[in-house]
Amino acid sequence: MNKNLHGAPLARKGRGALTNPAGRFESKASQREDDGWENLAEIPERIETTLQVDTARTVISRNDSPDISFELSINPYRGCEHGCVYCFARPSHGYLGLSSGLDFETKLFYKADAAQRLKAELAQASYQPKPIALGINTDAYQPVERRLRITRSLLEILCETNHPVSIVTKSALVARDLDLLAEMAKRNLAQVYFSITTFDTRISRKLEPRAAAPEARLKALAELSEAGVPTGVLVAPVIPALTDPELETILKRAREAGAESAGYVMLRLPYEIKDLFAEWLQAHAPDRAAHVMNLLKQMHGGKAYDARFGHRMRGSGPVADLIAQRFKLACKRLGLNLKRRELDCSRFKPPRNENGQMSLF
Repeated sequence: MNKNLHGAPLARKGRGALTNPAGRFESKASQREDDGWENLAEIPERIETTLQVDTARTVISRNDSPDISFELSINPYRGCEHGCVYCFARPSHGYLGLSSGLDFETKLFYKADAAQRLKAELAQASYQPKPIALGINTDAYQPVERRLRITRSLLEILCETNHPVSIVTKSALVARDLDLLAEMAKRNLAQVYFSITTFDTRISRKLEPRAAAPEARLKALAELSEAGVPTGVLVAPVIPALTDPELETILKRAREAGAESAGYVMLRLPYEIKDLFAEWLQAHAPDRAAHVMNLLKQMHGGKAYDARFGHRMRGSGPVADLIAQRFKLACKRLGLNLKRRELDCSRFKPPRNENGQMSLF
């Protein structure tokens, strides 16, 4: 495998991960070695994206984490072509027998019948409406959505049934669905958050290679805000000594574009992400690699990551406390988070039965 002067694997154009380590549930792992005969076949520089149908029987997932503000979520896709090297969802590919590295961003799965399954779940007599978070584990507006339009089909069902939805995305493609989102916003049924990590394109191009450019996200945020869709910004993740100096700038520019609320999440490195991110640092920011990792360890009791609820999103210690204080002061100064928006669940109307049978109530 080709490496740079610092011993790190070389990056591939348009991909975030540098390697493809075995999934953590695999009983065997392989390692590429050159036997001296110069016949070691390199992984091709360009790796094509493949798509497979996800055969999951349901689309609505239920969450009970105290760190998360929503109970219901829908993820139209597994894996994400955005290729954000820090993505906390990468280890979920291990459940498919795949790697959290290059597999996660090149071997994608999609719920082809997501709209039909959503309609069936919403029609169940026992269903109780609560805001659905769309695209939380992996981005609902990643590049393949432009062609597959699965997220669009889900929004059509949610709009039809007056069901509230909250979206978090790194894509400007969400503006394509402004017709639906603006209509739902009039009924207090929709809000959209844009995740912005940095405005430094030299970093974002390598950190999140196939996500929309930060400026494009900001433009989409402004477009939605102007159309009456409540918007917010998530500074996520905050990477100490790499992106954290931009915290106030991101909040300020998002506020100027129309954002009414904001949040932040410290960089999380569960399972294999720790090694993938360390490789990325050595390849793209070798001069700061050790410093970044040391600061992260300071926030997690000497470890790269601490998964405890109430701690994993923010960390603790002087560095974490300083970032929390900076965020709080910036939001106060900019007028962000002045009120908490509660989406309206009272308008929900179950979808009509496909066989034409009328409801008794």
